[in-house]
Amino acid sequence: MFEDVLLAKEKVGSFVRRRLEEFENLGRFGETYFNFKPFLEAEYKADLFSELCFCLLTANSSASLGIKAQMQIGTEGFKSLSLEELTEILSSLGHRFARQRAERIVKARESFHRTLELLKNGSSPQELRDLLSDACSKYKVEGFGLKEASHFLRNIGYKDVAIIDRHIFRFLKEKKLIPDYKTITRKIYLQSEKVLKEVAQGLGMSLAELDLYVFYLKTGKVLK
Repeated sequence: MFEDVLLAKEKVGSFVRRRLEEFENLGRFGETYFNFKPFLEAEYKADLFSELCFCLLTANSSASLGIKAQMQIGTEGFKSLSLEELTEILSSLGHRFARQRAERIVKARESFHRTLELLKNGSSPQELRDLLSDACSKYKVEGFGLKEASHFLRNIGYKDVAIIDRHIFRFLKEKKLIPDYKTITRKIYLQSEKVLKEVAQGLGMSLAELDLYVFYLKTGKVLK
């Protein structure tokens, strides 16, 4: 049933392992060097805040566009560029929500000290995700739902949360592992994550690893 995933592992396993190592380095050391070749002509240094901004940028957009923005803006740019400067760069790259995402980056910059405080408190990834995405939490990042918070945590080395995006949702429906839901509520998200975790365990993979293989199956790329 999952021969396609195993074939993907044979084909691009080395790239997936490299990406997971980059994620682990980001979480452990606070920065990493991403290399997306040969799937995308992009390589650059990223830190924790620029990665949070990347996850804000990819919501209802694409990983490729987020990577291009992250590479062009740079770690210092996310911390220092004005709202207008960020908007101009995102507009030039063709982001549909340039102004909105620039505003969210500026707001996230103002509260990032709380995000760092949260990451240091030893909570489980599921607890961290809830606190980052819950509107009632003082750690809420504007623009983060369960998917975006999961994306950020996976990209800084947490392996046990699922990014239930359109690629994963389609994968689960094609495998007839979930009903043909039209929208993703919190309940459906968590149910889908539970199903995906069972798949990952059966394949001897983490959720983080399986996500990268499914993304490759759907796009032909190992990105993030």
